[in-house]
Amino acid sequence: MTPTAAPGLEPAPYMFPPAPQCPKQRKNIQGVTKFWRISMDKQILVLFVAAAALMAAAEGGGFRPWPPRNDTLRNSPELYMSSLKNEGASPYVKMEYHMGPVLTGQTQIFVIWYGKWSAPEKAVLRDFLHSVTAANVTGPSVQQWWSTVQMYTDQTGNNISAITLAGERDDDYSQGKSLTRMTVQQVVKSSLTEHGGSLPVAPKGGLYLVLTARDVAMQDYCRAVCGFHYFTYPSIAGYTLPYAWVGNSGQMCPEVCAYPFAVPSYMGPSARALKAPNGDVGVDGMVSVLAHELAEMSSNPLINAWYAGGDPTAPVEIADLCEGMYGTGAGGGYTGMVSQDRGGATYNLFGVGGRRFLVQWVWSPLLNACTGPNRSDR
Repeated sequence: MTPTAAPGLEPAPYMFPPAPQCPKQRKNIQGVTKFWRISMDKQILVLFVAAAALMAAAEGGGFRPWPPRNDTLRNSPELYMSSLKNEGASPYVKMEYHMGPVLTGQTQIFVIWYGKWSAPEKAVLRDFLHSVTAANVTGPSVQQWWSTVQMYTDQTGNNISAITLAGERDDDYSQGKSLTRMTVQQVVKSSLTEHGGSLPVAPKGGLYLVLTARDVAMQDYCRAVCGFHYFTYPSIAGYTLPYAWVGNSGQMCPEVCAYPFAVPSYMGPSARALKAPNGDVGVDGMVSVLAHELAEMSSNPLINAWYAGGDPTAPVEIADLCEGMYGTGAGGGYTGMVSQDRGGATYNLFGVGGRRFLVQWVWSPLLNACTGPNRSDR
């Protein structure tokens, strides 16, 4: 169904074949790795083996269960927060709470800008972070998207909280231009005041984001990973601090990590890239990866809280289940019902200062489905 668009704003029902050559890799306890493409054959396979796969938790990464929908639940608007749509509802997915900590207090975000960043690049990502809890933005908004994340609770029943951008620091390639999961922890360590940096130590409610510039490589980057989250080892940083890494793929592999703003050549001429809403393929591609990691760091900061599957070394987290889904009808390589502005740029959420973003949906613990606000809600 095509929604009614505001004047000058038309839905963009683009269909993309999935990217079958982007591999998936097991998540492991050395770093919870996110993979951002799902091949069609994997999606079809999930239809038949989703229950067994989740019980075994043999592989991490997103997938889309494809069982019948529950029409009664879907038609209950009061259960949907700001969205009237959901996708991928499944009785096979058992998103469970494993009694670990959840970020229910006031959460402080500390950004480490690693490498050379321009002011416009920083502004897009900074505005996204400010948008997460900006309640005065017209919907569909980033804050409405975050409200699904806030449904998750800790063992006392307290919900995930709002977030605040509390500090930033520039790092001029202190660990070089090729990083590993271990050297990222060194980057976090060197940013702390106790080790000569400028960021405070916040073991309770602090999240550290290492955002790397377009000329910085990362272990498994582009081949398999676009972002991940974990926590620092006390033996390295002196504290257990949740952190995430996300890279700007604009120079190295936009067709992998900034999809659908760039598409692989092997997909052929019929696969058209979407136009980035802020005019920067690499940075606009980072936004959805960053949103993915924020959602999962908040609900599973120490890898022992909210995830599906019984194996903690292979958790399937709340954003993994909804990779590639940006609106109603998403699945099978189709982004779902998204919108275009007058210049042809594609988005599904509004942010502060008139910003527009394209952000993937997340798994709702209430609906047992992927959900989020989009243009069809208006």
